[in-house]
Amino acid sequence: MNMTGVLVRARPERFQEVLGALGVIPGVEVHVAEEIGGKIVVTVEDGEGFSVEASLLKLQLVDGISDASLVYQYSDDASDQTSSEIKESQQ
Repeated sequence: MNMTGVLVRARPERFQEVLGALGVIPGVEVHVAEEIGGKIVVTVEDGEGFSVEASLLKLQLVDGISDASLVYQYSDDASDQTSSEIKESQQ
């Protein structure tokens, strides 16, 4: 499992458009959106068929975003293993 927290700043005149574009990027979830100031807080999680890295790249290419700053990153490779794989690795 990989997850990141990102602070996005959108241009005020494109704010609603940016929100719509973020909503269709796989793994992206909007948690806070303040139109005044253009601040948007999102998390990006990997999933089946897409990665955090690919979703972050798509996020940065959204027209109307003036800045995107990674503020948190978490990775847990063990959650991708089955319980039998974990037991084998501990022996």
